[in-house]
Parts: sequence; structure tokens; C-alpha cells
Amino acid sequence: MFYPAEPRHLEQLLETFFQRKAPGVTSRGIVSPHAGYVYSGETSACAFSTIPPDFDGTLVVIGPSHRGYMTSASAVPWETPLGVVDVDTKFVDALDISIDEASHRGEHSIEVQMPFIKYRFPRARVAPIMMGDQGYEAAADLAEQVLRAIRRTGRNVRIVASSDFSHYIPDTIARRQDLYVIDALKTLDVPEFYRRLHETGATVCGYGPIAAMCIACRSLGAGRGELLRYTTSGDVTGDINQVVGYAAIAVV
Repeated sequence: MFYPAEPRHLEQLLETFFQRKAPGVTSRGIVSPHAGYVYSGETSACAFSTIPPDFDGTLVVIGPSHRGYMTSASAVPWETPLGVVDVDTKFVDALDISIDEASHRGEHSIEVQMPFIKYRFPRARVAPIMMGDQGYEAAADLAEQVLRAIRRTGRNVRIVASSDFSHYIPDTIARRQDLYVIDALKTLDVPEFYRRLHETGATVCGYGPIAAMCIACRSLGAGRGELLRYTTSGDVTGDINQVVGYAAIAVV
């Protein structure tokens, strides 16, 4: 279980996460982790806090497939302990991406974002996209599909890329290679981001969603990425021998 199933417990936990002082930026897109809330919840809240709480547009949520499924969208409402998150079906239809509810059902990378969205943006709708092929060309193509859907629908959109960073390596190595990879995103240099991933072998599970988000946001006028917070699971467990890295990144 990634988060509490009991509504009041979950609400209290999210309230605690969002009590931290919000970064002084307003984002067009964000990177948010998708681990258990005890490990990465504060980091996710840090990213989501760069979107105003009165946002009532469409959140395009792009997550990686951990089971090897092809890229697909979801068009059914998402249930959370805090209530239902509605899907912007008009936007999803405008994406020209196949809909595959079965593959979404077992994927946590998008699901974990939904309670944050329901709590922070109760009037917003979502367009969930699970990404299979995460190569550069696939990311650029997905970014164009998102941009085309924005043009077709006129929606007010923010883009959420769901990703953890390095997996199951010593804390010092995770921090070094993750921060090196993230540094390429400060200028939204996506080809350099891919080059550094290849150079380091960093096991960033959602690199494709990150790339697609950055490419789309750059076309929408964003000029830079800003690392807001970086943590590892070792900060919680005290075990620094095998950690997972988590980053909150705002594209502004």
C-alpha cells in the first residue's frame, strides 16, 4: 500500500505534507515521485505546491509502465480514498492515443499521484497517460500529441511527470548521479538529459515522462527547470546502502 486507505488518515497525512513552506515559483510542469508516501510524500507535495491550489484545469499525468505495456491513455474516473478524480475525456479523445484501462489498472506510477491531485486541486480533471517506449523520439512524439490536444481543446493544462530516480544503490552514488542527470534539466536540455542517463546508467524509471513533459513545457513557453527538493529513502529508513532517489522539479 502506497498511501493510507482510510480517508481521514490520508487527508491528515497530505495536510502535513503541504504545511511546508511552498517554493516561490509557479510551474508549467512538474516531476513528482511515485513511491510510498512515507518515503516520498513530502517531495511530491513540494512539487505540487508550485501549482496554485485553485487550479481547475486539466492535469496531464504521464507515468512510466513498470510492466512493459505500450503507451496508452485512461478515460475512466479514478477512485481515491478522498473521492473520485474525474478524467477530461474531451482532452483524452484529442490525444489520439489508444485507451487501455486494463494496463492502467495495475500501474502505480499514475495512481500514486491521484490523492495529491484530489486533495490539492478538487476541481481539476486529469488526462492519464502511461508511457511504454521511453526513448527520445517517443518522448518528443508524446509531447507533440499533448500540445496538439491543447490546441484542439483550448484547455488550461499543467503536466505532471511521475518518476523516481536511482534505484537500490548506495546513497552517495545515488545523489551524485541523480543530481548530475537533473542538472541537464535546468536548461530543459532533453538530449543532454538522455546523454547523461546513458553515461551514468542512472535507473530513472520515468525518464520518458520527464522528457515529454520538458519538451511540451518548453513549447508552451517554459524556460528552465528548478530542483526544489531531493531526498532518498535513506533519509527515512537510515539505511544508506541501498536507496531510491526522489526529486521534486518544477519547469517554469
